[in-house]
Amino acid sequence: MDESRAIDAVLCDRDGTLVVDVPYNGDPDRVEPLPGVADGLARLRAAAVRLAVVSNQSGVARGVLTAAQVEAVNARVAELLGPFDAVLWCPHGPGDGCACRKPAPGMVLAAAAALSVPVERCAVVGDIGADLAAARAAGTGAAVLVPTAVTRAEEVDGAPCVALDFGAAVDILLTRASSAATGKSRG
Repeated sequence: MDESRAIDAVLCDRDGTLVVDVPYNGDPDRVEPLPGVADGLARLRAAAVRLAVVSNQSGVARGVLTAAQVEAVNARVAELLGPFDAVLWCPHGPGDGCACRKPAPGMVLAAAAALSVPVERCAVVGDIGADLAAARAAGTGAAVLVPTAVTRAEEVDGAPCVALDFGAAVDILLTRASSAATGKSRG
């Protein structure tokens, strides 16, 4: 990571990063925040870091979910974890060839635009390689992998930055923002 650039926005994957990954979840009652996420988001908000959700939701393309169900789950996430400045999600399937589905950069670029933050001053936090690949393709300033049981070993090995949990990812990003603000660099 280039420590000299501040992070003004954090773009978070939803399932497996912010909340427990319930495959194709269309039920707001099944939304369960992961440990430490609410505190981490509160710390980012206190530091005036803009927040967005960027989430692949292929269940819509597969006919397993409706857009209304995705929106209801997103509303529950915000209810439990606080408001986000932008919530973007891709309804396409893996074979649809869209520009928004991670690992493509479209959703990350759209989130940066929605937040009015240059993409190089955004960071992405996610739990799989596609999240980090989207960050890299979009040209974000940072990407942090928070591995889960579904994260493959090669994704961990290939990540530019790995954190044990969401709180640790926030620590990394806030330290980076603080270092840039004071003109200091870790190293």
